[in-house]
Amino acid sequence: MTVRRVTGIETEYGISVPGDPGANPMLLSAQVVNAYAAPATGSMRSSLAGAGGGSRARWDYEDEAPLRDARGFELDRARAHPSQLTDAPGRAAGTRRAAPNASDVVSAETEDPTMANVILTNGARFYVDHAHPEYSSPEVLTPRDAVLWDRAGELILLEALRRVAATPGLTPVTIYKNNTDGKGASYGTHENYLMNRSTAFGDVVRHLTPFFVSRQVFTGAGRVGIGQDSAVPGFQISQRADFFEVEVGLETTMKRPIINTRDEPHATAEKYRRLHVIVGDATMCEVATLLKVGTTSLVLSMLEAGALAGGPAGDLLLAEPVRALHEVSHDPGLTHLVRLRDGRRMTAVQLQRAYLEAAQAFVADRYGDDVDADTAEVLLRWEQVLAKLETDVFSAAREVDWVAKLRLLEGYRSRDGLDWDHARLAAVDLQWSDVRPEKGLYLKLAERGQVERLLDPEAVRRAVSHPPTDTRAYFRGECLARYGPRVAAASWDSVIFDVAGRGALQRVPTLEPLRGTREHVGALLDRCETAEELVAALTGS
Repeated sequence: MTVRRVTGIETEYGISVPGDPGANPMLLSAQVVNAYAAPATGSMRSSLAGAGGGSRARWDYEDEAPLRDARGFELDRARAHPSQLTDAPGRAAGTRRAAPNASDVVSAETEDPTMANVILTNGARFYVDHAHPEYSSPEVLTPRDAVLWDRAGELILLEALRRVAATPGLTPVTIYKNNTDGKGASYGTHENYLMNRSTAFGDVVRHLTPFFVSRQVFTGAGRVGIGQDSAVPGFQISQRADFFEVEVGLETTMKRPIINTRDEPHATAEKYRRLHVIVGDATMCEVATLLKVGTTSLVLSMLEAGALAGGPAGDLLLAEPVRALHEVSHDPGLTHLVRLRDGRRMTAVQLQRAYLEAAQAFVADRYGDDVDADTAEVLLRWEQVLAKLETDVFSAAREVDWVAKLRLLEGYRSRDGLDWDHARLAAVDLQWSDVRPEKGLYLKLAERGQVERLLDPEAVRRAVSHPPTDTRAYFRGECLARYGPRVAAASWDSVIFDVAGRGALQRVPTLEPLRGTREHVGALLDRCETAEELVAALTGS
């Protein structure tokens, strides 16, 4: 049992034009993505210029299946909402897009902003999704690496913003790493965890629902306003909680479920299931992001091992999960008691304590004192943060977004006598997640040392252009860096080459996420100076 697991974080960033609330977010998002993809020149050059720009290789949708449901069926495309057809951006239901050639892609991106897409040399994808610029991180193995490549995404968005501002004719924008505009719209930060296909999905629902409902006590980003449209004055723990309406479901932008059933592994389907978690917030605090990924990975490990049944977290079924999700978020005092099906009542922190105790016992039983450093760190920080939340909520302000944000807001309220419906507090909430260091309130606190940082800033800058070395993201990113003009397309599970002397595109499948690592292919890539040499070596011809 360990926190090591193939994981990724995808974040839709908020985007706006100061003074122009009617600006088209889809067009703005497309200009952001395309500006980042354009070659950096002259005055546009920055510390990231030339390092993060990726190839214009198209995204390969060929094996995507967003309508496949983990409950054992596939939704008919004709019945799907257009937003569910993520394998056919810009296309209406029932009109699956054929795989285009390179010239088709250039034309489509000009005509259709939803086609704006760039695959980065760090193995990530940067594109337009649901009228937002989305950064989907490369696959990583440890919670710390999840934090690292998530932070790299913030720098990529910052660089894109600056390139837009420096380009004559483009509309300057503001970009936020948040999940709601405060007026009724929400956009996601999704986590992806690869897990064993053999684990019964019913057990996933049973054991993860109470965990996700209560996890927000240390993963919430904090929000001014109660309700989807923030109509009720107040402060709540989560940006996303009020937008969830059902317990289990396939949708991600309507009737949002606590447990999402999309069954699209982007890997060998007979072996893996990808758990697509849509109930999380976009966190700025590095410790909060570490715990979000690390604790979830630990619970999944216990679930796969069948170790939750009978333990302290074995029977935590909630009587009304959706209602509990909302009520926990609306209780920054952390005293609300949620009702379990067996009649017990527990706080969210007590629920998390039960999962923590189960994980501690299981790790001790399996590894004793020989636990790996990543797992030991997550267990220790999980325990420390829960202890702080139990004794003095504000003592967790260095680690948890919503606590740090609430302390800042209470400072304004106390100093200026502001009620929760004052517009300045909503502005502070928004400015918290501004990606510009000179404007973003979280980034200012970090610069002053008032929140805990886990990462070396130079490592974050390097992650903008370099992939993880221990997953297939290494092969994808290195192919784009070394042979970019010859890469026609790529996806999570493929790289497609267009090389001289071959009549057809050459598709290299990468269905096994733990192959294509530096250990596995590094020497091969070093030997092959051209894409032609690499394809010949891989095909034996």
